[in-house]
Amino acid sequence: MFVLSLVKQTVRVPAEKFNRDVDQALSEELNLKFANKVVLDVGLCIALWDIIKRGESFILPGDSGHHTKVEFRYVVFRPFMEQVLVGRIKNCDKESVQVTLGFFDDIYIPAENLQKNSRFDETEHAWVWEYESEDGNHDLFMDTGEEIRFKVVAEDFTDTTPSGPSNETHDPSLDPSDNKKMAYRITASINESGLGLLSWWAS
Repeated sequence: MFVLSLVKQTVRVPAEKFNRDVDQALSEELNLKFANKVVLDVGLCIALWDIIKRGESFILPGDSGHHTKVEFRYVVFRPFMEQVLVGRIKNCDKESVQVTLGFFDDIYIPAENLQKNSRFDETEHAWVWEYESEDGNHDLFMDTGEEIRFKVVAEDFTDTTPSGPSNETHDPSLDPSDNKKMAYRITASINESGLGLLSWWAS
């Protein structure tokens, strides 16, 4: 679920931090820049692990801060394909079940990836698995807040960097979802035995 990613970056340290230890100042700036941010095709950055190597610091004309080339490792959240994780249901709608890990919410289980014979209950606003057993059918509700075991089946990265100013006139009627793109989205599945709510498989 967590991996160490090797990164090379030129880091700017502001003048007010010149009295700090160089590595401490660099660590602070790296965490300010990367912590809780999604890096395209890398994953969700969690925290700096260590600084492997740093070059000489230099100051650019007209800039009071110093710049240093740094090679470092960062802890990144990026589960591998087919990995099984446990989270909690955050939301349900007709298209999917949204799952959260607490620090990451963009995990979705599409309707087609739910257990067979599942249906969406409009009244309860929850998905229901119609479980067939020897003594009849049972409705097993997937309520918000319940712990759920799921398998990662796909991931999607989207470049959400602003495209910059445009000469085109802004049309407020355009789809507002254009401004709500997910930088990193995980698609999951529970349509296998042992997956789904933990309470379903408790002895």
